[in-house]
Order: sequence, then C-alpha cells, then structure tokens
Amino acid sequence: MNIDFNKTDGLVPVVIQDEQTLEVLMLGYMNQEAYNKTVQDNIVTFFSRSKQRLWTKGETSNNFLHVKSIDIDCDNDTLLIKVKPDGPTCHTGSRTCFNTEYNQNFILELENIIADRYANPVEGSYVNKLRKKGLNKIAQKVGEEGVETVIAALAETETDLINEASDLVFHLLVLLREKNLNLETIAKNLEQRHK
Repeated sequence: MNIDFNKTDGLVPVVIQDEQTLEVLMLGYMNQEAYNKTVQDNIVTFFSRSKQRLWTKGETSNNFLHVKSIDIDCDNDTLLIKVKPDGPTCHTGSRTCFNTEYNQNFILELENIIADRYANPVEGSYVNKLRKKGLNKIAQKVGEEGVETVIAALAETETDLINEASDLVFHLLVLLREKNLNLETIAKNLEQRHK
C-alpha cells in the first residue's frame, strides 16, 4: 500500500469501522511505524498525538480492534480499517466514540447475536427454543409474523405495525441463520437485482 505519510507531517487519519455492522467506531492517526505494527499484529495500533508514542487500542481495556481489512482512499492519505472489536470502542464504555442517537446497524448486530446463540446455545434463549422446534416451526413463525404485519398495517396503530414488523424481521433473521444464509447474501442479491 502506497500511503502518503508526508502530506500531513508523518500522520494519516484512520477511520475505524465495524466489519459486521459497518458502524464508524472511531478516528485515530497512524505514522509508518503504527501502520507496520498494525499489519504485523493484525490489531490496530495508532500513534497517540497526546502521548507522542505508539498506542495499541485495548492495551489497558483489552478491547482490542482486530483488523479484518485495510483500504486506502484515492489520495493515498487516509485509511479505512474494518475491524472486529472485542468490546466497546470508546474509553467511556460506549460502542463508538461518536454520540450517535442509536445503533443504525442494530439489525446486523442482531444477526450476530442470533449466530452466537446458534454457536453457543444459552439455556432459556428464545432463539434456542425456536431452533429446537426445527425449520418448519421457524418458517411458520415468519409466515405468522408476516400476516400480523399486514393486519397491523391495514387496521392497527403505528406502534402495532412497528412491533409486528420487528417480530417479522427477527424471525426472518432466525430463518436465514437456520438455512445458513445471512443478510450479506440478501443485500448482494438485492443489489444485483437493482442493476
């Protein structure tokens, strides 16, 4: 990667984005040494402008940012690093350093929670109760929630519609997981169909 560290006195801005939800988590800066360490360790290391030293995100909190991909902008002076965070990114304990009103990508996060329930069953979890009932019951729930969403849209309140649509999306995510599919597959298909 041909990064232009000279343009801004040896430092380039680095946007950190959650690989799964695509939410922007933070902005930091890297010099050549921080970049090299990040690539070598596969964990994000910045150059701290306040401490004037390399700083690995998570070195005190253990909330490391595991590198999934690194991209450079068209001017070769800004990096976008997609990561898998070990926990909250912000030192305040928030998932992101930006004070966003809500997690815009919670549906993608919910997909991950459902996948985790499949991989690590939790006693009493609704996802695991559905899974034990099998594919037919999961598919039936999607159908039921679809009908209830239509009824709410035609004859009930906005709150009812929001609740029924939420139930429909949740059960659809479980069905997709049961069939070893995910939202990325659906998004790519929709994008292709849009062309």
